[in-house]
Amino acid sequence: MTKISRITTQQKAKQRYNIYLTDDKSSEYYGFSVDQSVLVEFQLRKGMELSSSMIATIEQKDSVYKSYTLAIRYLSYRMRTKKEIHNYLLKKEVDPNHIAIIIDKLIKENLIDDFQFAEMFVRTRINTSTKGPTIIKRELMEKGVPEHLIDRALQPYSFELQYEKVRKLAKKKLQQKKKDSFQKQLQSLQVFLQQKGFSSDVIQTVIDEYKDTKNDYAEWEAIVYHGKKLIKRHTSKQTGFELKQKVKEGLFRKGFSFDLICQFVDDYMEK
Repeated sequence: MTKISRITTQQKAKQRYNIYLTDDKSSEYYGFSVDQSVLVEFQLRKGMELSSSMIATIEQKDSVYKSYTLAIRYLSYRMRTKKEIHNYLLKKEVDPNHIAIIIDKLIKENLIDDFQFAEMFVRTRINTSTKGPTIIKRELMEKGVPEHLIDRALQPYSFELQYEKVRKLAKKKLQQKKKDSFQKQLQSLQVFLQQKGFSSDVIQTVIDEYKDTKNDYAEWEAIVYHGKKLIKRHTSKQTGFELKQKVKEGLFRKGFSFDLICQFVDDYMEK
């Protein structure tokens, strides 16, 4: 029967211990190393007899504990989802069977909680970003949070909160697009807000509000700006009727009304 002949502390890792063994057929030799917690759990001590199956059990337990320590270190930087922990341990080449044991242990110790993670994630995104709920939901799903937990966590992102964010984004976006036709501005704004992940009802509410703010003078300045550019672009290849048609088509694609296009052509292309 194999016995423990000596237990020593590792120099570079004081919480780990080297276990030396001996048996009737050989002198002392190095057996394996264990963490302090495993040493205590199995009450390892000098003179203790160990069977080969017991040694295998101890080594497996220590392997799990070392991987558990890796997970704890990974969690020390920020909260993680089950999927993030799983992928991290796989990357570290931890036995998949051990990963399941470690994740169960972390859940029981309340060190992993996907719903709590989702709540915190949503709160942070609301406070520090311009992302809407659709984008946030996609990000959480990529992190492995179940959809039903995401939907619960997103409940505080109310219509009112979205509306306030969308109003601010819309104001800033429209300032950047002053040279576009009003219709083009609203179309670009709608696409922009959809890409930001806001709900369609919030977007439509804000778009409808802005429909009543059209400025005729700004619209005329915009068509003059784009119309002159179109005339300059096509003058070298077209003249007369064909040039007018090219300019009209270009202005129509840019969202200007037919009446305003005709007025521009009369004012700038009939001379």
